[in-house]
Amino acid sequence: MFFNNFIMKILFGKKIILDSFFSISRIEWMSIMFFLLFFFGIIGNSMAENNKPSDPRFRKIEALEQAVQKLMEEIKALKKEQEAEKAGIKKQEESVSELKNQIEKINQANLLNEGFWINKFNLGGYGEMHANFTVGDDKDKFDIHRLVLYLGYDFNEWIKFHSELELEHAFVSDDSDGELGVEQAYVDFLLSEPFNVRIGRILTPLGIINQKHEPPSFNGVERPSFAKYIIPSTWSSDGLGIFGRLGLAVKYEAYIIGGLDGSEFNSKNGIREGRIKDRPSLNDPAVTGRLDFYPFVQYAVEYDQRLRLGASAYFGGLDNGSNGSNPGIDGDIQVYSGDFEYSVMDLDFRGAIAFEDIDGAQEIGNGTASEIFGWYLEAGYHFWPQKLKQGLLEKSDAVVFVRYDDYDTQYKMPSGVSENSAGDRYEWTMGLSFYPIPNFVIKSDYQIREDGTDEDLDDLFNLGIGWQF
Repeated sequence: MFFNNFIMKILFGKKIILDSFFSISRIEWMSIMFFLLFFFGIIGNSMAENNKPSDPRFRKIEALEQAVQKLMEEIKALKKEQEAEKAGIKKQEESVSELKNQIEKINQANLLNEGFWINKFNLGGYGEMHANFTVGDDKDKFDIHRLVLYLGYDFNEWIKFHSELELEHAFVSDDSDGELGVEQAYVDFLLSEPFNVRIGRILTPLGIINQKHEPPSFNGVERPSFAKYIIPSTWSSDGLGIFGRLGLAVKYEAYIIGGLDGSEFNSKNGIREGRIKDRPSLNDPAVTGRLDFYPFVQYAVEYDQRLRLGASAYFGGLDNGSNGSNPGIDGDIQVYSGDFEYSVMDLDFRGAIAFEDIDGAQEIGNGTASEIFGWYLEAGYHFWPQKLKQGLLEKSDAVVFVRYDDYDTQYKMPSGVSENSAGDRYEWTMGLSFYPIPNFVIKSDYQIREDGTDEDLDDLFNLGIGWQF
């Protein structure tokens, strides 16, 4: 009844409301207050109950909201990554396109055209410098021993020119032993693997060092004495011949060349001075050749083994001179030689032997022997540890070696000719070769030398560097 009257009073406006307000009795006022407190208490309690953190519904809604928010963030990040990836792919496509354009320009350039004239030339060379210290009375010396320039030219794929121009001892004059000369100059006609033709100035195919004479290819500061007095290197000859490979295991060379000048033979240097270096006579020609056999090339062998066996020979007259002037020597020479190179793991072995028979030695004079004989044997060990092959020394190597030379230019004398005991020599060479890179070598060695005389030869300590390019 009270609430109905109160609501009706409210509907009659402000004045009625005020009149009703002041006309409410104490009991009515308390009833109103009790109603308001009860109403707002129910609402507040309901809100409090709904906002409790322990309400399972609240936790689920909150978890869903967090999951949605995380998913939205991941979607945004994925979109950014995709946009960055698309930009990267586009950039790569542009780089590849630019690289293709550059390659196309290079391909069209003359420098990569095999027919362009400059690409037909081949340049190379080798050289060596020595410091020789005598343990005795002889003088020490420094020698720019050799500077050699190689020049080649490919006329086409089967006609090729090769040459080597050598300067020895740094200076050439009338009163010096310096020398400037053409060591090799020949043309190859490459017809097939088993048969090819060579014309010009070649290296006589005897022994090892005469053909492999670049400093990084042999141990020791100086070349083996066998390769100086028995089979002199480098021994150039002029002529023509054939060469090739018979299967995988056999290589051959055979030439007709100008002969030697027998009048220059002597007791200590043997046939060395008989080489003709300028314009040799063709009066008394010679024939020479060699065979090389590689027995392991066709088979799988253990321990990284490599073996080459070689045999060579020379037969020729001795009545040849410089510029067509013949010395009038009635004689001839026969040379037989064998050599080998064998490697197994870190060990290298090599050696050579030669026998020379000289017909007419007595008439030649100069203490020339009728027979000359010599040999040498060498062993080397590659000791450079793998852990040091890093950085600048990635391709480095080092070899310690020992070599024994035994050579006698007075092995057998003609009837009635006395032997010069100084021609019978032997020597030990022990040394080290260090290769910071494969085609550059730093060398040192010590040589103990003896001969057939009562006087001992001085020992030598040698230092040197050598290169090939």
